[in-house]
Amino acid sequence: MSRKLYSLCGSDRTRPFSPHVWKTKMSLAHKGLDFDVVPIGFTEIPGVEDGATTLVPLLRDGERLVKDSFDIALYLEETYPDRPLLFAGKGAKATARFVEGWSQTTLHPAIARIIIQDIHDSLDPVDQAYFRQSREKRFGMSLEAVAEGGPAALATFAEKLEPLRHMLKFQDFLGGAEPLFADYIVFGAFQWARIVSPQSLLQPGDPVTDWFERCLDLHGGLGRTVTAA
Repeated sequence: MSRKLYSLCGSDRTRPFSPHVWKTKMSLAHKGLDFDVVPIGFTEIPGVEDGATTLVPLLRDGERLVKDSFDIALYLEETYPDRPLLFAGKGAKATARFVEGWSQTTLHPAIARIIIQDIHDSLDPVDQAYFRQSREKRFGMSLEAVAEGGPAALATFAEKLEPLRHMLKFQDFLGGAEPLFADYIVFGAFQWARIVSPQSLLQPGDPVTDWFERCLDLHGGLGRTVTAA
């Protein structure tokens, strides 16, 4: 069975940076499933698999096409139940939904403001034009104006991590002693910044930093196969 994961990249196709694709890469590795990465740029996405998606990740697993990182995780759990669980224990799926909501509404907007210029600069010219147009529409201001808010977002970023920091005082992972999909949701956000931008979001000695380092080491150091910017 052939398994392909379409992965968003900039001009350097060896540096996939999408936080959502990283959730799926970690999920596949968690399940011990082999896969090939197909690197694509923003403007190539609509042409993938006969227009199957407008967003990545998109997973082809044999004859099946599955999009959206959470839906892919659910698919992997259902299709490969004999392999390590991504949603172990009662309430794990609901908890992961909460973590995803917190990540998407709190972490992602702040990180985007901090690294938005770095993302733009990493893209091919055709993707830079798309990125500028789509992000200026999303934020309601110019890309430069969004980037001007980066230092303020960085100055208050550590405060946003307090719920995560508090939990990690008691356990190594959001999943407890071992990682679950909830860990990969948040990991994807930090990995996005690590790959795209030289700016440091995490400080030494922070429990969140220690957790992120543990996540980078998971699955044979999968997260470290792409170096930091």
